[in-house]
Amino acid sequence: MVGRVVKPHGIRGELVVDVRTDSPEERFAPGAVLLTRSREGVTGTVTIAAARPHAGRLLVVFDGVVGRDAAEAQRGLLLLVDAAELAPTEDPDEFYDHELEGLAVLTADGDRVGEVIEVLHGPGGELLAVRREGGGELLVPFVREIVPTVDVAGGRVVIDPPEGLLDEAHAD
Repeated sequence: MVGRVVKPHGIRGELVVDVRTDSPEERFAPGAVLLTRSREGVTGTVTIAAARPHAGRLLVVFDGVVGRDAAEAQRGLLLLVDAAELAPTEDPDEFYDHELEGLAVLTADGDRVGEVIEVLHGPGGELLAVRREGGGELLVPFVREIVPTVDVAGGRVVIDPPEGLLDEAHAD
């Protein structure tokens, strides 16, 4: 994921985008084409018409999105690049979101908790959104103390949850 549309800005179709890439000048350059995925899972593409910095985020205009109503329809849209376009990471402790999504989540004892469905990037750090085996969703802080093992090739992450993290009362 290179970004997420947060909300419209103004009345001309500009969008506030949370940037999640180390190269925003490349990904959000005019003419760049990004893959998209809506909250409902609908995929598509957008072409960047313009982008400018604004309060720690970007204000972005997509080709063909004119006016506040059209911009409002873009709210929540994930902005992605094809995994084939990404350079391999040099750091063994750094992962692309798409590498983590779909991995099985197991406890250190080998009990299956669920599957990673999304990586959430917040001001306090990353969270793994996990679809629980019995239904519902669990948010797991993506820190070494709680997620000591990430085995992309083996298709799993191992968690060492603090007391209460797996309790049903904390699940969505």
